[in-house]
Amino acid sequence: MLINCAAYREGAKLADIPVEDISEYIARPDCFVWVALQDATPAELETMREEFGLHELAVEDARHGHQRPKVEEYGDSLFVVMHLVEPAPDQPDGLNPGEVAVFVGHNYVLSVRNRSKLGFLGVRQRAEREPHLLRHGAGFVLYALMDAVVDRYFPIIDALDEDLERIEDDIFSKGNARSNIERLYHLKRRVTVLRHAVAPLLEATSRLQGGRVPAVVVGTQEYFRDVVDHLARVNASIDSIRDTVATAIQVNLSLTTIEENDVTKRLAAWAAIFGVWTALAGIWGMNFEHMPELTWRYGYAAALGSIGLACATLYWRFRRARWL
Repeated sequence: MLINCAAYREGAKLADIPVEDISEYIARPDCFVWVALQDATPAELETMREEFGLHELAVEDARHGHQRPKVEEYGDSLFVVMHLVEPAPDQPDGLNPGEVAVFVGHNYVLSVRNRSKLGFLGVRQRAEREPHLLRHGAGFVLYALMDAVVDRYFPIIDALDEDLERIEDDIFSKGNARSNIERLYHLKRRVTVLRHAVAPLLEATSRLQGGRVPAVVVGTQEYFRDVVDHLARVNASIDSIRDTVATAIQVNLSLTTIEENDVTKRLAAWAAIFGVWTALAGIWGMNFEHMPELTWRYGYAAALGSIGLACATLYWRFRRARWL
């Protein structure tokens, strides 16, 4: 559905305009049009294609969605895809990877947001409060949208860091090995979702701030340099979390192995103690006629004493060896 459709001139908003008047305003050399759609229908996209003269391949990508973050040039226009990662407790990974496709021309910006509840009204209001920056036109609007998307990654990073710290605090607690592994793998999946949004976008956005930049963003390269810097920081944090998660998984598996070895030692120690007990009891329980202990008055007590002494000696040795 249509969220906003407005025309601007010299950094100031002229008016909200109907969709059928878009082509008239973008024909004016001193105006540009900024349109925002949410979960657009094929009919709405086709209307926008006709009004803006968009490339049909870019429109097809926006229609199908589920694109990799990218920046593509179509003549004098740009087609940008970004992932909108936002918390979603009802999702299996705890994150909802939405998507926004942005069409940018010399005098227009069209954003198509899909599968996301967080809008860009704040971005539009911020841009309208800074007409001296909005004078840069479509290039600055693209920067403002990208900056808003990237800024939303930082709270996700903070939440992942907090979850990782809580898991690390519990990792040396006995009996939590299975739950820790499940939490670590759940965290790893969330990190992977964020990485799929950040890493390709970092590579693509680098084209907008150095070397031969597209004509649409000429004059705004320093703004995109700031976006690249933020993306690099997020990407570095993601790599750090991934390394820490991998280390935590290895530590947790090692602790599990150590606990299993401790259990095996205890079982082996008790088996040895009862083995000696069983062997001695078996010898004196054979009841042969000429066994010397059978007619001895203190034979029963001596047998029990020998069994107890042997078991106590083994118990003491295993305790010293930390097997018990």
